[in-house]
Amino acid sequence: MHDIRFIRDNPDAFDRALKRRGLAGEAQRLIALDEKRREKILALETAQARRNAASKEIGEAKKTKDEARAAALLTEVAALKETIPALEAEERAASGELNAALAEIPNLPLDDVPDGKDAADNVEHHRFGARRDYAFAPKQHFDLGETLGQMDFETAAKLSGARFVVLKKGLARLERALGQFMLDVHTAEHGYTEVAPPLLVRDDVMFGTAQLPKFAEDQFWAIKGELLVEANEQTVAEADRVEAQAAYLGYRSRLRSERLGLIPTAEVPLTNLVREAIIDEAQLPLRMTACTPCFRAEAGAAGKDTRGMIRQHQFTKVELVSVTTPEQSRDEHERMLSCAEEILRRLGLHYRVMTLCTGDMGFASQKTYDIEVWLPGQGAYREISSCSVCGEFQARRMNARYRAKEGRQVRHVHTLNGSGVAVGRALIAVMETYQQEDGSIAVPDALAPYMGGIKTIQKS
Repeated sequence: MHDIRFIRDNPDAFDRALKRRGLAGEAQRLIALDEKRREKILALETAQARRNAASKEIGEAKKTKDEARAAALLTEVAALKETIPALEAEERAASGELNAALAEIPNLPLDDVPDGKDAADNVEHHRFGARRDYAFAPKQHFDLGETLGQMDFETAAKLSGARFVVLKKGLARLERALGQFMLDVHTAEHGYTEVAPPLLVRDDVMFGTAQLPKFAEDQFWAIKGELLVEANEQTVAEADRVEAQAAYLGYRSRLRSERLGLIPTAEVPLTNLVREAIIDEAQLPLRMTACTPCFRAEAGAAGKDTRGMIRQHQFTKVELVSVTTPEQSRDEHERMLSCAEEILRRLGLHYRVMTLCTGDMGFASQKTYDIEVWLPGQGAYREISSCSVCGEFQARRMNARYRAKEGRQVRHVHTLNGSGVAVGRALIAVMETYQQEDGSIAVPDALAPYMGGIKTIQKS
């Protein structure tokens, strides 16, 4: 969420930053909405002040036995009491209109973010390791998993539909081992606090991290049974009647207020742990991590990655979240990237780091690094982690602040998030990188303590 005061003071700079994202200028429209809001606030405050002053004048008039003046003032106060609720409603409507407009505008890129339209304009930052040579043609993960009899997409489709998978035996244990390994490294060595957050969250929590309102259709929603019963009682024919239409709109409003969203990433609950709070600066930076299932209704471009585990509606990910001061956030971004990289280095996986261009960054990001791991079977780099600094963009939506040591000033925190890393994609990378000619998978040394003595995953 943007600060309207910044936009009023820096309209040209705001529009230039939006242009770098490929968007039209919004400053004048937003300033006009703010002027309207300020007019409503002034009218309301003027009416309230006059009501208060007139109320005092009534007492003075009665003291001097000026009954005519007292009666006139009583009439004026009564009229103001009737007017003020309407003025309050107008102020709320004007503020809501401005806030709704601000909520739809993405974060502004930092100066050092490369300009560009899409992924083709991303800039390589650095690489680690080298591609392995194989004496055979490496296979893709789904061919390996299905041949092993431990990766079952057909049964998953019977249970849940497309873009789900059932993992079994060694591969199921390998996925669990990866998550445990990542958590152990991040908590014991990188200073992150492990958190087990809720997987279902309210709308305002989704709004805080900017999943809402823009990406509502990308989320899965959980709805209480009683609400579903109400929905079944509404018919299309009934909705044509005015009374039924009003009842249906009431149902829709209740549905939105009582539904819960399945988290698309643990970034959502972890970042919101500081919502509506004022933290002492001495507590910062806060660093949190969680390994959770994640759920995304949008699974990528239509027709892309339809086979395998690359794009799933349900997947496991280890998330990293930091809450910092503005002065710390840029260094914390580099630190978070190195923490995610360390996981891949210990797994012996070849990867590259890309700085995303302005046209490819996420909605809430000021700057993003993507880590792309090399998949030998696919013969391509694929994203396995995305580390972003968001500045105060999310903090404003959550009302998350801190009290500075010097001067005790209250300011918005800065938030950061990153995958540390995506467990499902790490499983894919390990399978394809450590595959052997007979189709078995060698277990990386870093995972040996988690595999109960299993050194090779092979067909039973």
